[in-house]
Amino acid sequence: MLFHSRVFIFAFLPVCLGGFFLLGRLAGPVWALRWLVAASLVFYGWWDPRFVPLLVGSVLINHFIARDIRVLCRAGLKRSARRSLIGGIVLDLGVLGWFKYADFVLHAVAPHHQSLGLPLPLAISFFTFQQIMYLVESYRNPDRDTDLLHCAAFITFFPHLIAGPIVRPHDIIPQLQYTALARPQAANLSAGLLIFLLGLGKKLVLADMFGGFADTGFDAAAAGAHLTFFEAWYATIAYALQIYFDFSGYSDMAIGLARMMNIRFPLNFDSPYQARDISAFWRRWHITLGVFLRDYVYIPLGGSRQGEWRRIGNLLLTMLLCGLWHGAAWRFILWGGLHGIYLAIHTWFRRGGRPLPGPLAHGLTLFVVIVAWVPFRSDNMATAWSMSLSMIGVNGIALPSMIVGLWPPLAWIATPVPILPWLGDARTLSFPEVSACLLFGWFIVLAMPNVHAMSERGRSWALTAAFAFTVQALFFAPRVAPFLYFQF
Repeated sequence: MLFHSRVFIFAFLPVCLGGFFLLGRLAGPVWALRWLVAASLVFYGWWDPRFVPLLVGSVLINHFIARDIRVLCRAGLKRSARRSLIGGIVLDLGVLGWFKYADFVLHAVAPHHQSLGLPLPLAISFFTFQQIMYLVESYRNPDRDTDLLHCAAFITFFPHLIAGPIVRPHDIIPQLQYTALARPQAANLSAGLLIFLLGLGKKLVLADMFGGFADTGFDAAAAGAHLTFFEAWYATIAYALQIYFDFSGYSDMAIGLARMMNIRFPLNFDSPYQARDISAFWRRWHITLGVFLRDYVYIPLGGSRQGEWRRIGNLLLTMLLCGLWHGAAWRFILWGGLHGIYLAIHTWFRRGGRPLPGPLAHGLTLFVVIVAWVPFRSDNMATAWSMSLSMIGVNGIALPSMIVGLWPPLAWIATPVPILPWLGDARTLSFPEVSACLLFGWFIVLAMPNVHAMSERGRSWALTAAFAFTVQALFFAPRVAPFLYFQF
């Protein structure tokens, strides 16, 4: 079920909230949580009910492993507890690896072997990370007992179940155990609804519009078309906006939904395109994933404690795994590897005491991030290579004749053509229209504060400005486009 679908907004959400607060009032918080777990399983199974038993089984098995870990730790049997911890993590990663990476490994080893044809369970990457954190925290803090109900509510809680944020057990479970959790609070309901609606606008009005521009170019390249310079760059910078508004919009909706039920999620996006270096970008982009990778991959590998070359190796390996987590394909590994190289170079420059001027540093950071989106978005490595060649002008530079006619010196660098076929909807006015839309999108992400940094008045103004467009897209869009991170 999609947050931005009519069935979710007008049916599931009112019934879920109503049942949650009604049971909290009439039967107490335990029954309210049971209702929430049941509603979350319905939400998860709406997409494909075949995988509900997998999710339930994962919750049950991890809960009992975590309970065993806590009992062993309290008995002083740390070595046995550690074996249980490692066994649980291996089990979780094994299930993830089987469903998500078995075909990838098989084709890497035996390229001509027939595919296993395994379906990918929805959200398996996200709830696997949640389970691993739950096991690790049970080992680190064995005195914090968690019963099955609160464990299930933490893992299956529908606002973060499908695509995050990746929340820590010690941040969320105490909130789920709060006795007044299921009592409606007007301030949380209004603030949560406002944040949800702003996220909805990001997705329906902005992300899906820029997605249309990006799809035109990337789909053409995947079909074998040779894009010219502006067509390739416009598709790429449109995708940079699409993935930002799509996933930050999803995160805002998740934060807003949780807030309505008196749960506070951590911030997941903090204006990442305003970052002036690549390290700051990763402190602002998908914050909860970055924190997980730092605490559960980079630091356990040794972090920066074992010399410069080992630190660079740990950094590269962490980012390669980050890319692989996003998808079982070489293009995702390339994306992660590029960011690992960026981070290593940045650290080297920072330690060498050679900082760049602020605007130049910001521009360079934005440039390398956008370039790395090319393999991330492309259907395959061949498409990524084709787009990269187009972006450096191998296939020529062309502009609509109308634009060249307005400023004839452009003819020195660009070939006049009637239209740019792989930009917008291939009309004469597509170039200025798409340009205006892209400028507007980049103005928002580069100059405006994010939703969570706005005042209440600012949020209200933003909602008012976008409300009509959001309603129109909600009711009259030709299709409901899923969130990009659903595929990961």
